[in-house]
Amino acid sequence: MPGREDLPSTLRRSPEKAQRTWEKTHDSAVETYGEGERSHRTAFAAVKHQFEKVGDHWEPKGRKGPSDQQAAGGGPERRAPTAGGVDANASKDHLMAVARKLDVPGRSSMTKPDLVTAIQKANDRATRKARGD
Repeated sequence: MPGREDLPSTLRRSPEKAQRTWEKTHDSAVETYGEGERSHRTAFAAVKHQFEKVGDHWEPKGRKGPSDQQAAGGGPERRAPTAGGVDANASKDHLMAVARKLDVPGRSSMTKPDLVTAIQKANDRATRKARGD
């Protein structure tokens, strides 16, 4: 199964359901678009509807649906930047809880957009550390 071979490291550290979602969507996208970036983007879009990135892995979201403005728009053209797996549509309270879990400094005085950015940076650091980069 090609999706299993291409499974990103962040998903290898995630729940089995997130892995299956990525694999099935990726394999279907490869049949439609061929192997490459578009198939990977399509698979991640499916994961982001049910999971959010927390640190170096993906965790189930409290609700299903798009995680940011780009995911809500759909389509191949990039209309807005993505939030890198952070559920930017979540409540500020939820984002604050994620920031607390990731030990983001200064989180208590951050706005919602600041929290999204800080969580994204903390996630990137955790992923680099887990990969040994």
